Amino acid sequence: MNALKLDITKSGVTITPDMEKAALEANALLYSGKGAGNDFLGWVHLPSSISAADIEAIEAEAARLRAKADVVICIGIGGSYLGAKAVLEAMSDPFRLLHKAPQGPTLLFAGQNISEDYIHEMLEAVKEHSIAAIVISKSGTTTEPAIAFRIIKAEIERRYGKREAAERIVAVTDKARGALKTLATQEGYPTFIIPDDVGGRFSVLTPVGLLPLAVAGVNIGELVRGAREMEHATGEDVPFAENPSALYAVVRNELYRQGKRIEILGSYEPKLQYINEWWKQLYGESEGKDGKGLFPASVTLTADLHSMGQYIQQGERILLETIISVAKPAHEVRIESDAENLDGLNYLAGKRISEVNRMAELGVQMAHLDGGVPNLRVEIPAIDEHAIGGLLYFFEKACGISGYLLGVNPFDQPGVEAYKKNMFALLEKPGYEEATKAIKARL
Repeated sequence: MNALKLDITKSGVTITPDMEKAALEANALLYSGKGAGNDFLGWVHLPSSISAADIEAIEAEAARLRAKADVVICIGIGGSYLGAKAVLEAMSDPFRLLHKAPQGPTLLFAGQNISEDYIHEMLEAVKEHSIAAIVISKSGTTTEPAIAFRIIKAEIERRYGKREAAERIVAVTDKARGALKTLATQEGYPTFIIPDDVGGRFSVLTPVGLLPLAVAGVNIGELVRGAREMEHATGEDVPFAENPSALYAVVRNELYRQGKRIEILGSYEPKLQYINEWWKQLYGESEGKDGKGLFPASVTLTADLHSMGQYIQQGERILLETIISVAKPAHEVRIESDAENLDGLNYLAGKRISEVNRMAELGVQMAHLDGGVPNLRVEIPAIDEHAIGGLLYFFEKACGISGYLLGVNPFDQPGVEAYKKNMFALLEKPGYEEATKAIKARL
């Protein structure tokens, strides 16, 4: 049963029959395959298509890696990194590295940047640890992860030899082609497939996200179950008023039409910070094209009330705000009374910190509304795998609907290639000779 709740009453948007009709038509396009980008719609039915055998195969490989290494390095960028990172941070104790007896291997990430210091410090940090790697790329030639994999692969082979290295490297890649697929076949790496019809930013519920999360000890069965329930709750046959993804898509598009240009996603739980980062890629890459699209930004509250709060309250009125609210924290901490009361907090004595956090959330919402910032509220019951799985699919489905309402292809990203061409030209990559001459002339 879908436990996610969407509140649009503070958005200032009145739903019209035309909006409802447009949303239902956009949702239907995701099922008929008649819309733009229809060769990348595999994510729509992905949760319900994942079988128990699929989960078992991923968990078995994860258990094998967990037995071999106490550090597993996950190599990928964009959708090959952010989904796993988002769920991992949501499900992890932020102070886990201080515990004397950590449970299972540590999952590290590489290939999401080209920082020399980052890769050096990672290699230094794992010198005394047994290591393994999961490399994630459809092509195997994306610059950032390809560089990281070349270096980490060499480190694993130096330590263990090529035969053992083949037991410590798992490839998640294309089923039939590409440099990584060729290498995995040559070296005998265990391999999982990235479906052809699932784009990177929609791939968290494929082995791209599920394998590293299983290695980290996340209950991927519950994650998939939550997503599957949200798939049913946002299906083509669900009435518009009961479909949270359709409602969210319509409201944000109407606010964009009214002149809002930036959507801020926020939460009062710091564990959800990387959900924000995943969401920014999902919407930025899906909608930011043809001179259109809300700019996706994020805040972590209440911390950012002391940095971005001033602008949100009184800056240019181009903002709308969506808050992910968590109904029930996992732990209970109460504020104690103090005899001297120098900080003046005795009026809070006996209250749970979550009570104070919730009043901050409501107080901020009212202040921002008074300041001219429309608010949407997405409530999940708790931060657990089931709820996070539902949240991820809720945003994915809303993104597909929203992109079609906006009039763009939500499943391509042609603008991403511009920086690559310039970088390759500057690095004098073979085949870019004319581009190299042109860009150096500009410099």
